[in-house]
Parts: sequence; structure tokens; C-alpha cells
Amino acid sequence: MNDPALHDPVAAYDAQASRLAAEYERVDQVAYRSTFSDLIRPGADHLALDVGAGSGRDAAWLAALGYDVVAVEPAAGMRTEARKLHRNDRIRWLDDRLPGLNATHALALSFDLILLSGVWQHVAPQDRHRAFRKLATLLKPGGLFIVTLRQGPAPPDRPMYDVTTGEIEALARNHGLAIARVAPAADALGRPGVAWTTLAMTLPDDGTGALPLLRGIVLNDDKSSTYKLGLLRAIAKIADRTPSFGVPHPTDDSVEVPLGAVALNWVRMYLPLVRCGLPQMPGNAGPDGLGFAKEGFRALLADGIAPLDLRVGATFSGERAKAVAGAIADASRTIATMPANFIRYPNSEQRVFTAATARSSRGSAIALGADALGAFGRLAVPGHVWRTMQRLGVWIEPVLAAEWARLMRAYMERQGRSTVPGELEAALAWIEPRRDVSVARDIAVDRLRRGERLHCVWSDRPLSDTTLDIDHCLPWSAWPCGDLWNLMPSHRTLNQREKRDFLPSANALAAARTAIITWWDNAWMSNEALAARFACEAGAALPVEMTATRDAIFDGLTWRRLRLRQDQQLTEWAGLPIN
Repeated sequence: MNDPALHDPVAAYDAQASRLAAEYERVDQVAYRSTFSDLIRPGADHLALDVGAGSGRDAAWLAALGYDVVAVEPAAGMRTEARKLHRNDRIRWLDDRLPGLNATHALALSFDLILLSGVWQHVAPQDRHRAFRKLATLLKPGGLFIVTLRQGPAPPDRPMYDVTTGEIEALARNHGLAIARVAPAADALGRPGVAWTTLAMTLPDDGTGALPLLRGIVLNDDKSSTYKLGLLRAIAKIADRTPSFGVPHPTDDSVEVPLGAVALNWVRMYLPLVRCGLPQMPGNAGPDGLGFAKEGFRALLADGIAPLDLRVGATFSGERAKAVAGAIADASRTIATMPANFIRYPNSEQRVFTAATARSSRGSAIALGADALGAFGRLAVPGHVWRTMQRLGVWIEPVLAAEWARLMRAYMERQGRSTVPGELEAALAWIEPRRDVSVARDIAVDRLRRGERLHCVWSDRPLSDTTLDIDHCLPWSAWPCGDLWNLMPSHRTLNQREKRDFLPSANALAAARTAIITWWDNAWMSNEALAARFACEAGAALPVEMTATRDAIFDGLTWRRLRLRQDQQLTEWAGLPIN
């Protein structure tokens, strides 16, 4: 009676992986898919999610249709069998499970197709609302969500719960999905009393209401200052640049981010505006009257610190550390009491964002990573708003900046001041990191001059002072990221003539895995400060923990590559031919 397999379906599938995988592979696949295969079009450049992927049978079919597939399977034994049965570089396996799908959501991907075949009966009834919400929020507008429901007696070795089509239809309605098909089917294995029903659902538009909500805040909300725009822009930058800071709440659809990270972006945005004397509210043309412009912020103004210096991974000590921590703390309190408090849903007193401040300790040094920034408190962002900022940030950002410039221009007109064309827009510009590879180059050149061997991560060709290039693995032109994990030694000819600004394909990146990890170890891990910066930057930009191993960080890099591919449809570099 203590057999875990009797209570946990994952344990049951794990224990019987070899037998069950062979059984699934024997199924007549044409007959099994007859209720939904005509809905699925060839998926060049499309992304599919197969939840409960089992033997990999469906994942391999989708990959053959041209989809990139994220195959979620919580049973380690099934994943092992699937990898042996279906070796395909278009399939990425992930250890995750319903109802939370936390690892899947951490990837910040959205999917053209979600398949849930023979899984729903294993989800406990009390977990189903959350499970469906987690799945529905991963679907792209216009995407297709297919569920196959098993009805009939459960095998004695695998716990199952009753399912109904009505339950799925109700959940679909509640989450803005349209039912495209309900189709019964016989059991492909001929088991007595077992039958199946396929439900196909679509997301006909953005399905979230986030864009109208954001548009209302930006264009229609009463604004006595620029604070509401500052908060939205600060969150949008986190969603785009450091999405790993967003942690899904365990019981609702919100995402929590470190309040200190929001405040850091806030300080970074307001520094140049205040420095230029641009008003942020009627009558204001400097720090006076700005609730966050206290001792720390004024010290940064006097110090002449550049906004770009205030970035994740940066470290400060002494008086500057006190100023940075003080500015972040004051901005956190202002955000919590002002814009987060006053941004409400239309015709409601309900707050859109929920902020909780915390008293952080003030030391002689501060490293701007997730832990330090989280010590200032947390900000809860509605899930649909967070996902929209991730997916549509390239359109949201210009609207925020344009409205911010309009407000400042109106304030200045009231003061009888004129503006030079482009002045406000220049002050509002988010300064991206400079394309600076000097740290990586210095490390590489130093190793060469000490007589150590250094090789191109892409070709394994030996490098010298004259052939060394430092390559951005994920191209700078598409995603300006100068983090240490993104800088690789490359042969100059290959980098400038072949890879250039292309995105490495999944195959090319996989082939370079050992070389990249070896470079990381040799370049960064022997220096305590660089190792800390490497971990901090990786933890912010990639779906990994701050304490992740280099292997886990490489896996995070491959997920970030996939997201960049999906978001921007970049041209891929196939890598060198395999001899």
C-alpha cells in the first residue's frame, strides 16, 4: 500500500516506462489522430508544446511537420525512452508537470500549438482550473489548443479522475478560448470500456484584455505626473531584458518581480530627465517635489553616474553603494505609494499592480542581482499584462515614450518654456549597453600570451592574436546583450564572413556546447568578481537560478535562443558541416 505509483501517476509512468513507451508506439497513428490532424498545418517556424509527451510519438510527428517542439514530460523514465526512440534536434525535452508548469512558463515562450493528449485524467479536479489557466496563457493569439480526454475504467496501476467535455468547454469559455471541434473516438488499443473525446480550441484574438488595459493607462488615465508611465516602462524593461526575474505566483495568474528591479529601472530612467531639468509634474523642473529624489538619488546626480552604470550585475562599494541602495529604496516606496497604488482597473477600485515594500539592509557594498533587488520588496504584475509586455514590448515601448514626451512638453508649455526638436525624446532614450567585448578580449589575449591554447568555439580552429574575434553568441543586432555568458572566442574569418549577425541554429549551438562551457570555466570561474558577475547576469537574462551549474546555464542559453528565434524570426546560421 506504500507503493508511490498507486498515488502518483508520474511514478507509475516512470516505473513502467519501457513497456508503456513500446505500447504507445504500436498505436495506429493515423487512426489515433483522425479527430484533429486536419486542423494542424505544416509548422515552419512555428512552436508547439506537447504536455505529457510520453514516448515522444506526437512530438516527433509535429517535428516532422516543421514545428519546433517543447516536449514536457515529468517521468524521467519516459523521457529516457523517448530520447532513444525519437532523436530529433527540433524536440527540446523539459522536466515539468501540471498544474503549475513553472519551468515551462519560466522560458517566456508562447506557442502556436498546444497538445494535451491523454493527460487531463491525471490532473486532480481541485487543480484543473489552475492547470487550464496555465496552459491557456501559453497560447499565442490565433493558436490551437488540442485536448484528448480518456473516458472509462482506469488501470489499477495508474490513478485517474473522471473527465467530461462540459468541464473543458466551461474552462475554455472562462479563458476566452473558442471551441472549434468536439469529436468522439474509439480507443486505439481496443481496451474494453475505454473511449476518447477530442476538443480543439482556438484563441481568436489576443484573448487577454491586456492591450486595452495598457492603452487606457497610457492614453486615458488621469496623470498628475509621469509616474504611471515610469512604472509601466520599468516593468516592460524587466519583462523584455531580464524575464527570469518574473516568478509565477503559486495560486493565481500574477507574476512577482523584485520591487528593487523595478526601482532600479525607475532611477535609471529618471536620472537623465532630472539632470536635464525636464519637469515630471506641473511646476516641477528638478528634484524638488519628486518623492523619490531624496538623499540617495541626489547623491547619484551629484556623482555624475551614468544610467548605463545602473544595470543588473553591476557592483558598487563605499559611498556609491549607499547612494545606489538609498535611491532604490526611496524609489521603491514612491512606486508602492503612488503609481502602483493609483493604477486601477477601469470602473473599479481594484489595483492592477500590488506592491509590498521591505526594509533592506544597507551595507558597504551592493551587487545588483535578484537577491539584492528582491530585498526591497515585491511587485505583483497580472499575468496577462506580463505576457503582453514580453511579447509586444517592441510596440509598447514607443507608445510609452511618446506619451511621456507629450506630458513633459505640456508641463514645459505651462512654464513658458520651449523645447528643441528631439530634446525630450533623446532624454527618454533607453541607453543600451555599448558593444564592448573588452573584458572577454583581455581574458583571451592574456591566455594566448601566457602560451595557453585557445580555440574557436564554433570551428575548434586554434586562435592567435591576429585571428581572435569575440563573438556575441546571440547576435547583438537582434538583442544587444554584452553579458559575459554571451561572449565567445571565435575565428575572425568565420565570425565576419559566415556567422556574422545570424542566430546560431539549435544544431550549431549543440555542437559547440563543450567548447562554450570550457571557455566559461577558463575565462570567468577563476576570478571571483567575474564569476559573480557571470552568475548574476545569467540568472537575470536566462531561465536559470543564480546558483545554476554551467550545464544548466548552457541549457538556459538554448532556451533563450529559441525564444529569440520565435519572437523575431531571425535568420539562422547552420554552423559548420559535420565531417
